[in-house]
Amino acid sequence: MTDDTPAIPKHIGYIVDGNRRWAKSHGLPDYEGHLAGYNTLKEVGLATLEAGVEYMSAYVFSTENWKRSADEVSKLMGLTLRVLTADIPEFNKNNVRLKVLGSRQGVDKKILAAIDRAEAETAHNTGGVFALCFNYGGQLEIVDAVKKIVQSDVSPQSITEETIAEALYAPEVPPIDLVVRTSGEQRLSNFMLWRAAYSEFIFLKKPWPDMTKKDVESIIKEYARRQRRFGG
Repeated sequence: MTDDTPAIPKHIGYIVDGNRRWAKSHGLPDYEGHLAGYNTLKEVGLATLEAGVEYMSAYVFSTENWKRSADEVSKLMGLTLRVLTADIPEFNKNNVRLKVLGSRQGVDKKILAAIDRAEAETAHNTGGVFALCFNYGGQLEIVDAVKKIVQSDVSPQSITEETIAEALYAPEVPPIDLVVRTSGEQRLSNFMLWRAAYSEFIFLKKPWPDMTKKDVESIIKEYARRQRRFGG
């Protein structure tokens, strides 16, 4: 670790991958993999914040995931509602603030209302931010940011990197220090493209449902060994 690399990252972003493969390897239907992944999301997410990380984001449903079967999408929406409703007391108990990043277009009104309530009910918590990237696409986020800037009549000459950053979904969520992807894949898959500009990366072979609190400790220790240059 160097003097300019903090031991604990401010923001860890998880690309949640491998739920269906985990289910298949255990002879279970896809839903059981998503259910296991949901349980892991809470355990790993809360453990990440407990370790001193201020922001934990997780890529839970992309704009491309709508292409999956209607049955699978319906069950994923059910798990999303569970996080946004039944799990709110747990977030409050742990003093954790919930944020949802993504497009609201095409999302059921019941889920949109649950998002608004969940964010409001946890807004005053100060123990870290649990950010869900739901109906999210990194390119779409930048497109929506540009539209927002255009609609605000900002002159082209005055547009800076900060202008775009402030127009992103939940602009208070900072750049990602460390991106972690499970299940052996080594790609971003349209996750947090703007915030991941100078991220460190860790790719793990284990599927998401096999992640544990011990993995969080190992991830943070590995980050502390990295030397971040930011292009310098």
